[in-house]
Amino acid sequence: MKKRIAILFHENDKKPRPKYVIVYFADIWREEGNEVIFLFGVKKFVPADLIIVHVDLSVVPDEYLEFAKQYPIVLNGKAKDIRKSTFSKNLVSLDEHCEGRVIVKSDLNFAGLPEQKLQFSRLFRILPRFPFRLFRREPHFKSSLDYQFFDHPRLVPQSYFKNPCLVVEKFLPEMENSLYFVRSYHFLGDRMTCTRLASKNPIVKGDTQIKTENIAAHVEIIELRKAMEFDYGKFDYVIHNGEVVLLDINKTTGFGSLPYTSELKAMHSHRAAGIYSYF
Repeated sequence: MKKRIAILFHENDKKPRPKYVIVYFADIWREEGNEVIFLFGVKKFVPADLIIVHVDLSVVPDEYLEFAKQYPIVLNGKAKDIRKSTFSKNLVSLDEHCEGRVIVKSDLNFAGLPEQKLQFSRLFRILPRFPFRLFRREPHFKSSLDYQFFDHPRLVPQSYFKNPCLVVEKFLPEMENSLYFVRSYHFLGDRMTCTRLASKNPIVKGDTQIKTENIAAHVEIIELRKAMEFDYGKFDYVIHNGEVVLLDINKTTGFGSLPYTSELKAMHSHRAAGIYSYF
């Protein structure tokens, strides 16, 4: 039986195509005969068999999660807060004795850019509209490529530790032959893919990668995703000295600027089929 699938976006995110992977999934589901509807905000209830909460903010406002509870099946209904301060086990505080290299990041996902775009969200009724700019001496990140490295925590300006928009984290890279690696675990329901990206840049992103390979996701990261109750999204992690280190979690995965190759479409089709595990 064909299904009606609802995708719930933020009320100000009314042009989601083509930056989100979920939009490509929606095309696949439609090709398979399902109905897919996009909802923007919570003012209007439209019946559906399943809803995916796809609000591109680090902290999802409560009204979106409450609205989603009206539906018989809710995906990512418990994925409320993806700030690094909520999940990272490698944060460094001002008073902590720590040795080695550290990295200064935005606490918010994607350097806080979604919050700046969706500036009328509830989050920005609590936080300043442009939080980084309140601190003149502190970094204003335009992307994760602007994150800053220091050889020792003592070299980090003390004001960085006091800035609620920033986190200072131990830098625990995965390296081979002078290259940096990051593993990206994508999932929806019972379907998953995992790739390992290599870069000469310590910030390993699609824009900096020089090669990629398909790998099996580490069992620990799969179990961590279950424990955190994520239905759809992406976890970035590394293996450092044999230990899994979670770097980033995302529930509104972006597509980026990659060409839409047949291989990438096949990976999307594989993961998109995970929606049926909920019916």
